[in-house]
Amino acid sequence: MFILYGLLAGFVAGLMLGGRPGALAELRLRWVPLVLSGIVVQLILFWGPVSDRVGALGPVFYVGSTALVFAAVLRNVRLPGLPLVAAGAASNLAAIIANAGYMPASRGALAAVGYVVGSTYSNSAVVDRPMLEPLTDVFALPRWLPFYNVFSVGDVFIAIGVAVVIARAMRRSHVGASLGS
Repeated sequence: MFILYGLLAGFVAGLMLGGRPGALAELRLRWVPLVLSGIVVQLILFWGPVSDRVGALGPVFYVGSTALVFAAVLRNVRLPGLPLVAAGAASNLAAIIANAGYMPASRGALAAVGYVVGSTYSNSAVVDRPMLEPLTDVFALPRWLPFYNVFSVGDVFIAIGVAVVIARAMRRSHVGASLGS
């Protein structure tokens, strides 16, 4: 959910820099269906009825769907801001793979948002000694913010990168590569 703050920040920055919202329609991204597929898989995967039953396949689907989105980000990495998104996505994917298909979250960060890890599959897990710990969900948004949750340094890079993409796109008439491929 941290990415929502990047979306909002980019939109506000775009407006403040004299951009126009309609210019976002001119943003040309490649492999958009891959991104959407990865996001849909994760929405379904972490939905109660599915996460209750997915079992050992949960980490496989999570890593796979995250890798799909990462591949699409790499395909578009020439767009301003997307190198930051790629760095954040690589950081998150590395932490998830290193921890067997889970993003470790610190007990303190989870407690700060009032989250309790349940018995169903979730992208978050409490691990006593996680691999690549500095890349895991060690931060927490304050509970008074909407969509408060735990987040990682990778999520920060992704949000900043997304904000740059949006703000820049709002200021240009043609951004990025053509559709396709």
